[in-house]
Amino acid sequence: MAELLIIYTGGTIGMVPGPTGLQPGQGVLEAALAPRLPAGQRVRVERFDPLVDSANIGPADWNRMLDLIEAADCTGVIVVHGTDTMAYTGAALSSALPDLAVPVVLCGAMVPLGQGGDAEGNLDLALSAAQGAPGVWLAFAGKVMPAAGLVKHDSHAADAFRSHPQGPFRTPARRFADRRLAVLTLTPGVSAQAIEAMLATLDGAVLRVFGAGTMMANPALGAVLHAAVARGCRLRAVSQCEAGGLEPAAYAAGAGLWAAGVENGGTETPELALARLWLGLS
Repeated sequence: MAELLIIYTGGTIGMVPGPTGLQPGQGVLEAALAPRLPAGQRVRVERFDPLVDSANIGPADWNRMLDLIEAADCTGVIVVHGTDTMAYTGAALSSALPDLAVPVVLCGAMVPLGQGGDAEGNLDLALSAAQGAPGVWLAFAGKVMPAAGLVKHDSHAADAFRSHPQGPFRTPARRFADRRLAVLTLTPGVSAQAIEAMLATLDGAVLRVFGAGTMMANPALGAVLHAAVARGCRLRAVSQCEAGGLEPAAYAAGAGLWAAGVENGGTETPELALARLWLGLS
């Protein structure tokens, strides 16, 4: 039977109670895997050492996952990962692996293994999905969802994720270069000077704008965005609404964005827009 690759990055699923709270437990995931595997199934576990809290996952970790996935001779991959940045990793892997021949399944949990929560069910679902269709997926709360447009909408409930459909994406880049990028949110009253100061330190940014693509009527802000784009700082706009996306030219209040050269992220989530922008600058 062909090999199944499991990339164990860390996360709640394999944690145990410690003196100051949950902490990674040695051998917890491996012990849970053993009785769940079909007879004869060969498994290779690539374990991050030390395990990484998902709050600390970033581009270097995405590149490490990509290296392992692309070098593997396997029929499926499971990436065990914490939930806090699951949507970012789903967006990153989906964007960098557009032509996958095998399924890559993200898996995590809101409650650790052995504590009567969701971990066992999510792991069982991931093992099943790893035998399914190619692509990057999340196995969570009884659902197998495309990982490109994930949103973590609940910080405690077992049914913590939604997935929004996304369009295709092609880029020659397959790894995330060392770039300075961020997601910035426009809020009522934010000054042009504050946005200018943040953009001055960045190679690019995802701007979370209002509704279908509007921003405040502030000529100084428009000038700041225009100047940033002119110096080579790529800006990509997405909506602060979870669904629906942007519609340029729908409102006059959005004209300043597009006149400044800000890119239209359409229905992209902020996480997906960041991953695609990062690859575009790599």
